[in-house]
Amino acid sequence: MRGCSYCGVIWVGPCCPREHAMALRRDAKTRNMVLTKQRSGALLDTVDRARRSRVMRSVPSKNSKPELGVRRIAHRLGLRFRLHVKALPGSPDIVFPRYRIVVFVHGCFWHRHPGCKLTVLPKSHRVFWQDKFATNVARDIRNQDDLIKLGWIVKVIWECETKREGRVVNLLLWVARSRSG
Repeated sequence: MRGCSYCGVIWVGPCCPREHAMALRRDAKTRNMVLTKQRSGALLDTVDRARRSRVMRSVPSKNSKPELGVRRIAHRLGLRFRLHVKALPGSPDIVFPRYRIVVFVHGCFWHRHPGCKLTVLPKSHRVFWQDKFATNVARDIRNQDDLIKLGWIVKVIWECETKREGRVVNLLLWVARSRSG
C-alpha cells in the first residue's frame, strides 16, 4: 500500500485511482528534470509568464541546429549554396541557385509535420495554437506555390529527418545530380 504524493489517498496497486500521476518534464532553459503535477490531462507550467515568453522568443528562426546540420552536410558534399535569400518568397533556408532548388528546414512542431511525434498540440490556449499553426501551414503552402511558379524546385527537410544523416545525404545527393547547371 502506498499513498498518492498529490492527494494522500492510500491505494493498492501500481497507480493512484484518482489519476494524480507525476509527470517528468524537462525544463527547456536549465535542462534540469522538473517534476510537474498533472491535473485532468493538462500539464501545469513550472515557470512564470515572463520567463515562458522569454524562452519562446529565444527559439531561433534562422541558424537552428537542424538547419546547421543540413548546411554542414551540403558543404561536405561540395555543394555551394546561399542562405535566407530575402528576394525569394518565404526566404528559404538554403538556396542552390545553380540548380534552381530551394530547401526549407522545417521544425516539426511549428510547421506541423504530418504523422510526426513532435507535432503535439499544447494543452493550454488550444484555440490560439490551432490558429497559429494553421496560419504557419497556409503561409508555407503559399510560399512553396509562389516558388514553383517562379521555376524553383522546392524541397522540405523536417527536423526529425535531420536526426538520420543518411536521409539528408540522399536528398542533397539528389540535388547534386538533379541538374548539371
